[in-house]
This record gives sequence, structure tokens and C-alpha cells, in this order.
Amino acid sequence: MGEKIQRIKKLKKIRIHREGTGELWYSGLTILTINLVLWFALGTIHPIARHIVMPVTCGIGAFIWLSMLNFYRCPIRYFNGDTEHLVVAPADGKIVVVEEVDEHVYFHDKRLMISIFMSPLNVHANWFPVDGKVKFVKHFNGNYHKAWLPKASEENEHADIMIETPDGQDILVRQIAGAVARRIVTYAKEDEECYIDEHLGFIKLGSRVDVYLPMTARACVTMNQPTTGDQTVIAKLA
Repeated sequence: MGEKIQRIKKLKKIRIHREGTGELWYSGLTILTINLVLWFALGTIHPIARHIVMPVTCGIGAFIWLSMLNFYRCPIRYFNGDTEHLVVAPADGKIVVVEEVDEHVYFHDKRLMISIFMSPLNVHANWFPVDGKVKFVKHFNGNYHKAWLPKASEENEHADIMIETPDGQDILVRQIAGAVARRIVTYAKEDEECYIDEHLGFIKLGSRVDVYLPMTARACVTMNQPTTGDQTVIAKLA
């Protein structure tokens, strides 16, 4: 087993992602306020109305809030083992692309592209897929096609993070907004070192993450295979 790079991992020990704490508080207060107003309003109409309407409105409010809670959950994860030459899944979801593509923006050659689609039910935190150093971070405005469509990779709003591994290989990670997702958050900073187990960013609602690898890399996943962010090995670098 190779020697792991010495570092201090900036692990974020949170159960609910920081991107959702404010929204969960505000939505919870809003739902509670609406139900209290309805409780008093229905009482002035007829006492029985409370017993008919309130269970329905409370149930709907609880479903909405618990759905948001599920979306913003952020499990604490540690990759178990040596990370040298490994590429781990940057997100929870399923594999929708494993193919060779011509990359014309940065590399101008063929790359192995692996894409993970995240449904609204998945954890939407993103992790760094490799150890290395961030060369640059770029954000591009664009459309909001369905995230699993091929054209979404280039035409949708997205953020590109280029990472150089310790042995000099360049890995491109692309966060892509989907038809519903309208906010991409990227924590990666240019010239900072990055490591597996650290959060790269967050994408709200359904979305996608692409990873562009050298052609010498070997894919370790297949189409429609489920992935667990920071846990599933998706490829091995030469």
C-alpha cells in the first residue's frame, strides 16, 4: 500500500448540510405559522372543521419539511484505505455515462468521461474525487436541460474544477445544474490542496457531476450502477 500524502483533512462533521440549515429553519417556521393561523381561523368557523382540515394540512406540511430534511442530509464519510491513484465518486446517484469523449475546451483530446446523475432523493453534497491541487475553478451560465441529457454537460449552467494529482495528471470535475436545480455551490479554491473526504461543493435538487479522466485511466463502474459519494471507486489512474 502506497504512502498517503501527509495532510490535515478539513472534514466537515455535520449531519445537515450548511447549505440547508437556513432554509430548514425558515420553512419550518413558515409551516408552523400557517398551521397556527389555520387552527384559529377554523375555530371561528366551526370547531369540527379543525378536526377535518388540520390533520391534512399538518400532514402536508410535515411531508414537505421532511422531504427537505432528507435532501439536505449530509452523512459523515471517510474513505477506508489508500487513495493513491484512485478516483472516488464525487456524488451519490447512479452512473449515466461511461465513455470516451472528445474534450475541446481544456484538453483538446480524448478523455474518459464518467457521469453521475443525482435525483432529488440523493444526498447532494459533492466530494473531491482525487487528492491533489486545484488548478482553477470556473463558472459558466447556461441553460437548464434535464441533467441526464448529453447536451447538459456543455450547455447547462456548470462549474469546472481542474485538479492536478500528485503525479501530475489533470482531472476535470464538472458540477452541472439540471432542469430543477438552479444553484451550484463550489467550495474548491484555486491553488488550494484538496483531498478525498473533503467537500467540493453542493448542488440543489436534481443535477449531475461529470469527471474527465486521462485515457490511461481504467473505469471501475458500469452504466446505471449506484454510487455513494466518497466511497465508490469509479476509476483507477495509471
